Amino acid sequence: MKSTSTRSVTTGTALAGLAAAAVSLAGDAAPTVPAAAVTTLMQQELTDLPGKEGVLLRVEYPPGGASRPHRHAADVMVYVLEGEVIMQVAGQPARTLGPGGTFFEGPADVHVRSANASGSVPAKLLVFMVKDRGRPESLPVAAPGAGERR
Repeated sequence: MKSTSTRSVTTGTALAGLAAAAVSLAGDAAPTVPAAAVTTLMQQELTDLPGKEGVLLRVEYPPGGASRPHRHAADVMVYVLEGEVIMQVAGQPARTLGPGGTFFEGPADVHVRSANASGSVPAKLLVFMVKDRGRPESLPVAAPGAGERR
């Protein structure tokens, strides 16, 4: 089992940074949205599923926080611990979830909206995923709605 670690993430990559820089250079800078803080609570090889690992994360969205559109290439289960979040995968309606609410993303789903529903109260999630060992936890997509459910 790997030790617990915390990192601040936006689910974009260098491409997203380049896109933001291009928008800024064009004089049309987009407002900055606070990123989520992600803490890895556990990462464990799943011996009954060769090549797979289970990852348990705590995700904390500050007030007004959100993630950029992304996908996980994993089976992902989300449980809301505190606050309210808005979740949406491409091709499905947005859902607002409060404490005790759950959400599922399949490996081919594009998560187009993942945001704290409040501008004044943080939101905390517990996330469990089963993914290929060694693959990143999150993969960016080009733009909202760019990828459709496959």
